[in-house]
Amino acid sequence: MSKQVSISIDGRTITAPEGEKLLWVALENGIYIPNLCAMKEKSHPSGSCRLCYVQVEGRAEPVTSCTLPVTEGLSVQTRSPQVDRLVKSAFELLLSNHRLGCGRCPRRKTCELLKMAKERGLKMKLFHLEPLEWPVEIDDSPKTFAFDRSRCLLCGRCVWICQEVAKVGALGFTGRGIDRRVGTFQELSLAESPCTECGLCIDPCPSGALYFKESK
Repeated sequence: MSKQVSISIDGRTITAPEGEKLLWVALENGIYIPNLCAMKEKSHPSGSCRLCYVQVEGRAEPVTSCTLPVTEGLSVQTRSPQVDRLVKSAFELLLSNHRLGCGRCPRRKTCELLKMAKERGLKMKLFHLEPLEWPVEIDDSPKTFAFDRSRCLLCGRCVWICQEVAKVGALGFTGRGIDRRVGTFQELSLAESPCTECGLCIDPCPSGALYFKESK
């Protein structure tokens, strides 16, 4: 059994297993921290979405809570001017590469972007960035689900599940930098790929990029 330690989050004293990542401790105790790429089952969090920052007492710069193990006496704040600025910038960067139109989105009732906007007082529109112009590409070749790339947030959840849980490997990252996307080997359609339509990648998708056809 893991040793229990006492930590403070937003002034609230919490007991948690030593070494557990702060993000999960906070969420499991009803304290919201924005996140997209984190999955508790992953042994090595990527910290790539840059949304789960917290301010740690004694440190000058915010750190990602998905990579921060809890230790005795750890004291953090989920909000600070620096944290809020970083989260706002990361959020707008996501919006610049995401096709809006929430009313027709299959994830509109459970969208992680909408949840973040509500929790942090953010607007679902761009202020400092221009939208990246991507064509609307919907791969509806599978019988049970579809993949709308224009709504993909590159969180990597579906890729990890397809490769590490389903052990299929149909989905992966392609391209680099601004051209980075989720897709299949040689850009095959999902029906032509090794995809087995197990559906494990659908529920973890935070934005409606992957959805069962019956939910559209």
